[in-house]
Amino acid sequence: METEKVQEKTKTAAEKLSERKARLRELHKQRQEARTQNNHEVIAEDARKKLPNNWEARRRQAEWLIADEKAREEATQEGKDYDRLKLLSVSAVDAERIEKKKRKQNPDLGFSTFEAQTARQYNRLVKNLPPRDMAKYEQQKEELGEAFYGGPNTILQGLVKDKKSSIDNMAKDLEQQIERRKKYSRRRTYNDDADVDFINERNSKFNKKLHRFYGEHTAEIKQNLERGTAI
Repeated sequence: METEKVQEKTKTAAEKLSERKARLRELHKQRQEARTQNNHEVIAEDARKKLPNNWEARRRQAEWLIADEKAREEATQEGKDYDRLKLLSVSAVDAERIEKKKRKQNPDLGFSTFEAQTARQYNRLVKNLPPRDMAKYEQQKEELGEAFYGGPNTILQGLVKDKKSSIDNMAKDLEQQIERRKKYSRRRTYNDDADVDFINERNSKFNKKLHRFYGEHTAEIKQNLERGTAI
């Protein structure tokens, strides 16, 4: 009888030890899973930090543009006017709000400064860009690696090859800009008594721009140079 009781006690202790070992293995497994998950989160967070600040907004806009372009193609294949179908789903209140927002974002104030003119031209060119192909975007990001985001010492020459269609679009846009400039040119009065301080027509226009912005600040220096009394 005593031998059987000792065996039962020994068996019970062995079972307890086995349960403890199983629990320890489970805890070790959970710790490894948590460590792996934390490592993945750190890598993902580091990748997010390397992205531009407005990456999420740009990604949502690109996805919306791709979906909009796809819907436009489907409507074209069905022979429907996509712009008309799109307006049918917009309420009058939303349409008025969108129109006010457009007028506020792009007010036609005419020419003010060369900086403002350059900014308006840049916004116009960006607005006319086609929607980005996200699949090609991700592929190019993987191929270029760190050079994809650029930097002070990044050299992209030879890494990226422009498509012929993109080059043709750029050339077409430049030709359109030249045609628009021809329409806006106007004849200016010529003063025969004015001082000749230029060597050709282009240099004359450049000097007039300099005088318009810096003439009042450099008048004394110019007079000293003409008199020969400049230090």
